Amino acid sequence: MRAGAKILDESALAAQMRADREAGLTHAFANGCFDLLHVGHTRYLTAAKAEADRLIVAINDDASVETLKGRGRPIMPARERAELVAALADVDYVVIFPDATVERLLDTLRPDVHCKGTDYTVDTVPERDIVRAYGGRLAIVGDPKDHATRDLIARIKQS
Repeated sequence: MRAGAKILDESALAAQMRADREAGLTHAFANGCFDLLHVGHTRYLTAAKAEADRLIVAINDDASVETLKGRGRPIMPARERAELVAALADVDYVVIFPDATVERLLDTLRPDVHCKGTDYTVDTVPERDIVRAYGGRLAIVGDPKDHATRDLIARIKQS
């Protein structure tokens, strides 16, 4: 599937998930800014894909990245970040979301597994109550959190 075809709006994603479920497929959900794609991101997404048949990646829109990360971020616009993530073999669907958190999106889509990186524990995942309320599962995936976009930006500025 072409990378651009994997990028869906929320209603198209919900429809695709319904079709997948009718076919007996499960969904893992990962989210983030993915401002400068790095190996930590790919390891996180590869591990998330192992949790279900299909992997959905929710990407923060530009306004929410600026709110979360500060002035000057994101480096790349949401559509380009989405296209890069969609080009990864393990990613099945990408959705760009405008909210400060993924709580509303999780409650709407109700994926089988909500995947978070190793900087969390199951008990510290901010969305844990929503996921548990609809019967979903939490998974902590990826390698140790020793890769960060802010570190890449700092290295580039030093060069």
